[in-house]
Amino acid sequence: MDIRTKRAYEAPGNDDGFRVLVDRLWPRGLKKENARIDLWLKEAAPSSELRKWFNHEPAKWDAFKRRYLKELAAKGDVLEPIRQEAEKGAVTLVYGSKEERFNNAAALKEFLSGKGAVARKR
Repeated sequence: MDIRTKRAYEAPGNDDGFRVLVDRLWPRGLKKENARIDLWLKEAAPSSELRKWFNHEPAKWDAFKRRYLKELAAKGDVLEPIRQEAEKGAVTLVYGSKEERFNNAAALKEFLSGKGAVARKR
């Protein structure tokens, strides 16, 4: 599986493949026509409560990932569109956070790659 992550504010690249916005909110100040988003999968984003609790604090990263992956596992097949596109080629998980390492797209990539702490549901 070729799954990548990229900030929404970075220019889309020809090698991005299928671009999926995985945030609940549209990135502030970003025009939809410039974003080249193929799918906005709000359901794949962490709950508002979890997002606010985490606040991109590195000390909370491991706990955030565990909680977020449990939320994903409870949502059933919400990630199926990403898995289907990943079978065809590259998928780029797009996120709005300034934090490049500690964000939901990074945790989601880990989860989809089979490296997450919670086994994926099929």
